[in-house]
Amino acid sequence: MLQGWLERGSARHFIIVDPGPAALSFAGRPGVTVLRDGTELAGDLRPATVVLAVKPQMMNDAIRHYGRFAASGAVFLSIAAGKTLGYFARHVGDDAAVVRAMPNTPAAIGRGISVACPNARASAEQIALCDRLLAAVGEVGWVDDERLIDAVTGVSGSGPAYVFLLIECLAKAGVAAGLSEELAMRLARATVAGAGELARQSGEPASVLRQNVTSPNGTTFAALQVLMARESGLCELMSRATDAAARRARELAG
Repeated sequence: MLQGWLERGSARHFIIVDPGPAALSFAGRPGVTVLRDGTELAGDLRPATVVLAVKPQMMNDAIRHYGRFAASGAVFLSIAAGKTLGYFARHVGDDAAVVRAMPNTPAAIGRGISVACPNARASAEQIALCDRLLAAVGEVGWVDDERLIDAVTGVSGSGPAYVFLLIECLAKAGVAAGLSEELAMRLARATVAGAGELARQSGEPASVLRQNVTSPNGTTFAALQVLMARESGLCELMSRATDAAARRARELAG
């Protein structure tokens, strides 16, 4: 996300607080300061936005350094799964402006999608600022009901892993059918990437695109009889998978 913000000039100055080695790759860039720990933040600092991009299990340790910025008017933008607006109210104060967002990993190439939900304290200007930050790395959607963020987590937040698994499974099926591993993986990657791009650019619903590929009683039709089986097909598995992810997101809320 930071790479996207830097490329698009989303802010004049960024301060990264990260003890890991990944942040060091940004050290020395114009407008970027890298710190190892939140205790190194200057006392007179007045950021416009505090982006909380840590694993939910690490949030309690991380957030204790940033509550003071609520008093200076910062908006807190969280991308931690399961951490609710109520959680942030308890840790940074009831008066803090907070936006809870769920992006996904294609943000790394500017093709992500994020869904966000603001609390009542976030102003129109602060919501617009968070929208610009999220839009720098892909599409953005907004919801008023925070409970929907858990469903978003199950669909798009965790969704890239489902697609990568599809590539793995498709390649393994190709090998089982006699293809070399290299060719099977090449076919699987290109097929998923190409179909995804076609779906993105086309104005047709996914169901119509599927039907366009499916000749009556042809090869695709035969495969879809397996994938679309009522109780054991892909739709049922995907529903169970997204439900499991959403449940876990709620559990992480504590």
